[in-house]
Amino acid sequence: MATTSVYPLTLLYDASCPVCRLEMDELRHRSVAGQLLFVNISAPDFNLADHWPASSGAHPPTMLDMNAALHGIGADGEVYTGVETIRLAYAAVGLGWLWAPTRWPVLRPITDMGYRWFARHRYGISERLAPLVNVIAQRRAQARQRRMQRCHDDHCEM
Repeated sequence: MATTSVYPLTLLYDASCPVCRLEMDELRHRSVAGQLLFVNISAPDFNLADHWPASSGAHPPTMLDMNAALHGIGADGEVYTGVETIRLAYAAVGLGWLWAPTRWPVLRPITDMGYRWFARHRYGISERLAPLVNVIAQRRAQARQRRMQRCHDDHCEM
């Protein structure tokens, strides 16, 4: 189980994947206290050395490794990958309960296997789900806009 020294957690994600970008954008909007930091590994100026903690003791991953799984770097220098990173990110924004069942012994191997499959096929999945991804992104943007319109006296429901 992670301690509070994990946060802020830096998420190294692939923004060129529409499904990945959709979820990271949602986490970004929910991370109002700065618990999560976001680094796009598909950005032209991405340089892993700028983010990889020397104190981690782990060898830096290759781009192939980074494209195979979401990576997270805790404030304590600990490195997380895959579903564990997702669990930590959702816990940071108060939605840890959504991913908590993925720790259960019967579900953990299935979830880990499903995540690895998704990571390998995320571009094809994103292509097939593009209409749904667009609708979800639009609805989330509209909901954020409605919440912002309800702001009064510098106090918002965000």
